[in-house]
Amino acid sequence: MKKFSKYFLGISVFAAAFCLFACKQPAPKSAVPEGMSLVWADEFDYDGAPDDSKWDYSLGNINGWGNAEIQKYTKNKENVYVSNGVMTITALRTDPKSNAWTSARVKTQYKASWDHGYIEICAKLPQGVGTWPAIWMLPNAEKYGGWPRSGEIDIMEMVGFDQDVIHTSMHTLAFNHKNNTQKTKHEKFKNTTTQFHTYAIDWTDDYIKWIIDGEVFYEVENPHQSWQEWPFDIPFYLIMNIAIDGTWGGQQGVDPKLQKAQMVVDYVRVYQ
Repeated sequence: MKKFSKYFLGISVFAAAFCLFACKQPAPKSAVPEGMSLVWADEFDYDGAPDDSKWDYSLGNINGWGNAEIQKYTKNKENVYVSNGVMTITALRTDPKSNAWTSARVKTQYKASWDHGYIEICAKLPQGVGTWPAIWMLPNAEKYGGWPRSGEIDIMEMVGFDQDVIHTSMHTLAFNHKNNTQKTKHEKFKNTTTQFHTYAIDWTDDYIKWIIDGEVFYEVENPHQSWQEWPFDIPFYLIMNIAIDGTWGGQQGVDPKLQKAQMVVDYVRVYQ
């Protein structure tokens, strides 16, 4: 009887300690608009490669992906894998002494795309100087021409040298960073690399709202002038990736001690 009591006492102490730790991790907040229904999701409730009915990949390093990035994208297990209810994207230094990296860039291109709706991702971001994680959207077809004419929606971007500062942006022909006219807002949040947060957009014909942890963070209204300001009447697909170095992510170099960086995605949900 004495051994029995000690056993359960030990279990109780462990459970209490676990609960104490778990309670320090606040539940991510969502803000799905009333009247919307779930139309597409990945809860990552399986093990192995990302579901190939939902996800595709960008591969290689095509001219630094337009931003002088140095990573090579793969679909290898060590760069992207689903287990324990999450998808983990991992950027890896391929040689401890070199500045060569692999990473993953997963996308719904040719699998799923949307031209309006509430799109929400719950994620924990990587850390490390030289990292450049992003959750963003591009058009399925360049109806109005090449970038930025057909638009880009950046749901979330962060650069490792400015950790916890979340950037939200849109790019069009009239509004883009090369002309310093992009529509954008950034702000520092707590614990973006140690806790899960929700990053979302509410996209209608009249506006796009960026929503972080259930609160509206930024809004751009459709001026209803032309496609040059608002090409967002065509389907866009979702992309999630970790870039390394590049024109923005590498502005303070890459930490020579950094060997690995991970973005962990709990779920992706789309409502309309």
